[in-house]
Amino acid sequence: MISIVLVDDHFLVRDGIRSLLEDEEQYKVIGEASDGKEAIKVIESLQPDIIICDIRMPEMSGIETVQKLTALSVSSKKIMLSMHDSDEYILQSINAGADGYLLKDAGKEEFLKALATVSKGGKYFSGDVSSILVKKLLKEGGSSIVQDEVVKAKSNGITPKSNPFDLTKREIQILKLAVSGMTNKDIATELDISKRTTEVHRFNLMKKMKVKNVLELSNKARESGLIP
Repeated sequence: MISIVLVDDHFLVRDGIRSLLEDEEQYKVIGEASDGKEAIKVIESLQPDIIICDIRMPEMSGIETVQKLTALSVSSKKIMLSMHDSDEYILQSINAGADGYLLKDAGKEEFLKALATVSKGGKYFSGDVSSILVKKLLKEGGSSIVQDEVVKAKSNGITPKSNPFDLTKREIQILKLAVSGMTNKDIATELDISKRTTEVHRFNLMKKMKVKNVLELSNKARESGLIP
């Protein structure tokens, strides 16, 4: 049994994660905290295997919390949970000692994959985050953790050469489904994300590629080698 402590200032987020894990026998939520200061007390007391920590909280941010826990030599694996995929947050989390970084629009399958990877001693960063790490490393160089994630991202086909518009992994997924004729609702169901999230990603990828409709999107994607 892998024990987990949830750290998020929103009760609904904690409740949602707890509900998601109820049917997963290998995981058990043993504690919760609504801010960083409370989290440190709870985690030191319960010593969970994994901590899932929101990045933005009152009193003490998620990054500060993870940094403090790392300094205290807490052995728990640490996964950051965030709405933000900015390189600043991602790299600060890695430097603080995070073992993973997961976006809040991740589906159940990816969420469980992250838990499984981190529980076995690996590092997990969602596809969109891996793409950002690739670009950051190419511009400035990076740590060994970042380099590991570059390999993972490249294995998913996300490289500067094959991705001239700097699309994230999620945007590429949505592009392929959109040009196949699927609606936003269908895509949301297929990827296990909300329709609103699908619409935002679709808007962003069309803006990056400077196209106005699916036909233009399809033609430009083929010309650039994003789809066969």
